This record gives sequence, C-alpha cells and structure tokens, in this order.
Amino acid sequence: MTTSHTLRRIALLLAPALVAAGGGVHAATWVYVSNADSQDISVLELDRGQGTLKPVETVNVGGMVMPMAVSPDKRYLYAALRSQPFRVASFAIDGTSGKLKKLGEAPLADSMANIATDATGRWLFAASYPGHKITVNGIDPKTGSVGAIQQLIPTAPNAHAIQADAANRFVLATSLGGDNVSSWRFDAQTGNLSPNDPPLTTGAPKSGPRHFVWDKAQRFLYLLDELDAGLHVYAWDAARGTLQLQQSTTVLPAGFTGKPWAADLHLTPDGRHLYASERTSSTLSGFKVDAATGRLQPLGQTPTEKTPRSFAIDPGGRFLVAVGQDSHSASVYAIDAASGALGTPQQLPLGKNPNWVEIVELP
Repeated sequence: MTTSHTLRRIALLLAPALVAAGGGVHAATWVYVSNADSQDISVLELDRGQGTLKPVETVNVGGMVMPMAVSPDKRYLYAALRSQPFRVASFAIDGTSGKLKKLGEAPLADSMANIATDATGRWLFAASYPGHKITVNGIDPKTGSVGAIQQLIPTAPNAHAIQADAANRFVLATSLGGDNVSSWRFDAQTGNLSPNDPPLTTGAPKSGPRHFVWDKAQRFLYLLDELDAGLHVYAWDAARGTLQLQQSTTVLPAGFTGKPWAADLHLTPDGRHLYASERTSSTLSGFKVDAATGRLQPLGQTPTEKTPRSFAIDPGGRFLVAVGQDSHSASVYAIDAASGALGTPQQLPLGKNPNWVEIVELP
C-alpha cells in the first residue's frame, strides 16, 4: 500500500470523530454566576445541545461578590466584592475546563455596582453606586491581574454602569441619582479619563439611568432606566462621543401597577433582538430591533426567575441565561432566531442571591 493510500485510509477512519468534534475543535461555553450572599462564584457549562447548565465548580470568594467582567481575550475573569474591604479578585480561566484559578486581589475605591475592561484589557473601569464615583485600575498585561487605582473621579449621585465604546476612545457612565449619562474621553495609553464636550446627556427627572449597551456597529446605544423602567434608543456619534435620543418605550408589562425596578438589558449578537429584565414583575421583555433605524418593536414579556437582576446571552445568540436574586436559581431559554421568542426554561439551583452572569465561549 502506498503512502498516499495509507494517509487516505487514516483520514477516512478519523473523519467521523472529527465531524463529531467539530473538525477537531470542540468549542465549550462556560457560564459564571456571582452569588452575593453565599460569597461564591458558580462555574457552569452550557450544554448547547440540550439547553441546560451543568455544574463545574463553586469558587469561594470570601466577600459579597457581585459585578464581574471578562477580559477581551477571554483569559481572565474579574469579580468585585461589595463588602469591606472593597476589592476586586482576578482569576485565570482554564481554556479546557472553564475552571477558575485565583491570581490575586487589588483594592477598589468603594463598593462598585459595575466593572468593565477597556478594549486592550489593560484597564479596569468601576462605578460606585453608594460612593458616587468612577475609577480606573491598571491591569498587568503579563499576568492579567488587576493592580492599583490610577484615577478616581467624583460623579453625580449613584454611579451605576461604566463601559468603553468599541473604538476605545470614549467611556460612558450612568448616574442613577443624577438622571444622566456622562461621556469621557479615554486615553488608552495612560488609562486617563477626561470630560467630553458636552459632558452629559440628561434624562427625565427620577428616571434612574442604569445599564446600557451599544449595537455591534456602534450606531446606536440602548439605555434602561431603573426607576421608571423606561428604555431609550440613542443615536451614537462615534466621532464626538455624543448621544441623540431617537425613541423611548417601556419594559413594563401591560397593566403593571407596582413600583418599577428595571435591571439589565442585552442585545443578541446579530443585533436583531433586545431583552430587558424587570425585577418587580420578574419578567424579561423582548424587542425586535429595526436594522436601519435601531428602533424597537415590543414583543411582550416572558416570566422568569424571581427578581432577575442579571442575565446574559451566549456568544452564539442561541440561549439566554437569567438568574433570580430571590429564587436562588438560573433559567436557560432557547432563543428563536427568527421571532425572538424565548423557549421553555431549563432551571438549575445556584447559591444565595445570584446577581451577575458572564458567558464565555472557548475553543
């Protein structure tokens, strides 16, 4: 038998295994949930065939762990502790198992409601709700560990979310008590923030701007209010770092009579659908996104975990994972790509007070 025949035969024998393994590369999807009151992080694997979560490990953190962020290269997970001493824990993500290896801790300036990295992974932004401030910490590019605080900026009351645009030129931060979104010019070389011009986009009084997300093309920004459950579409001027209101709607179910308490929002990766959580009604609201205008068309509500402070959508856009602060569990929903409808949830018990979800897909 010739060498070419032998190689061909080996290829034929290996073909079924390679196909089953996705061409020899098996992508895995890992879900990380911070459980504030049990002071730990649940590491889970998302089975994309079954639409279920499988426990991998539970990592004790030793404090009230809440907001988390993943590095741009998906190698590191950062978790902020909102109990004293205020600090952020850095973890390396194992590319094979999804497990976490603690790298160290660094001080934070206050109790932080939100953390996020810049596009280079060299800087960590944080927003403090009780401390009325935003900060920048350095990240060691060699180790991936968060280091010292580099900058601290006082803000209007109750800073809540902070995030850089895709170009890494501007950083936006919400002030829930000040009813505004502040815009900052960002120097990625030094990590320095400076006020943009104009510095603020102001919302309605007592609306409580909370979380926001850009579309992938960076043409639009979607902003969710906590206190009135308003959902706003802004045109984003990527050159100037400014916002222009295009549409306002609500995430409240029809006939809602309670006190609004909206929480989180996310777009599907293809940008076709947006979802937002509301804690009083324990619902997820769905919206169809107009590709040309960015405007939203309501699709209705889906009941979910009790008090859904956080949820996330997997990088493939096939599943939504929501957690309930008062149900202490997670639900996985299959997303219908055409209609945006959420399927029958698959549930999994978690630790106490799950409140933040990050999803990482690794080859």
